[in-house]
Amino acid sequence: MSTLKEQMTDGNLSENIGPYFRVVRPEMLEFVPPNATSILDVGCADGTFGSLLKEQRDVEVWGIEPNQSAANSAALKLDRVICNAFDRSLALPAGKFDCIIFNDVLEHLVDPHDALLHCKELLKYPGAIVASIPNVRYFDNIWNLLIYKNWEYTDCGILDRTHLWFFTERSIRSAFEKVGYKIELIKGINPLQVLHPGQVRRFRIINWLLLNKIEDMNYLQFAVVARPVQRKETNI
Repeated sequence: MSTLKEQMTDGNLSENIGPYFRVVRPEMLEFVPPNATSILDVGCADGTFGSLLKEQRDVEVWGIEPNQSAANSAALKLDRVICNAFDRSLALPAGKFDCIIFNDVLEHLVDPHDALLHCKELLKYPGAIVASIPNVRYFDNIWNLLIYKNWEYTDCGILDRTHLWFFTERSIRSAFEKVGYKIELIKGINPLQVLHPGQVRRFRIINWLLLNKIEDMNYLQFAVVARPVQRKETNI
């Protein structure tokens, strides 16, 4: 399989890349384990996140991106880019990666659980999954549903029309645990006060009345760091 760097022409570079594929995501850098040197960025978009990693650390970054224009751009920044959906047909090298990244990607996959199982084959021991996953319980989203009776799909965001799965903090934990991962860290990112400051007062009042039972609704996404659970060997 040839890389995109080997396939590209100047004509490829003139293709337009929409803003969906130019999101930088610097808030996710802190979650990538500091000892990771071989990284796979699934849904790498135009390669900006991977290039930030390469600027800050001595790392090898591979990318997988199904959008041709975005993949062409990523190929100029990363060590290897494959323009394809993430599945087992790619024949990626087993046990190569210290870290596999899914920045707002798992919710787009037909079977995110199988993707996580496949990652176990690709990770070195004790490699990690790092993921950003949208929170369907985000306060602004639920407010629009309950108060305005609105559930309208959009070009991006929580109700992105290409999302096949919706997650809450609890279902994120369940999804990883069911396929044999231990979550080391799960943390809310991109809170209301940054993205929807007009909703903050409403949220704080309702959260206070409900004894802080909706604290998770403050965050647009959750950042996750998880590692495969290693089965203990038994002597017979």
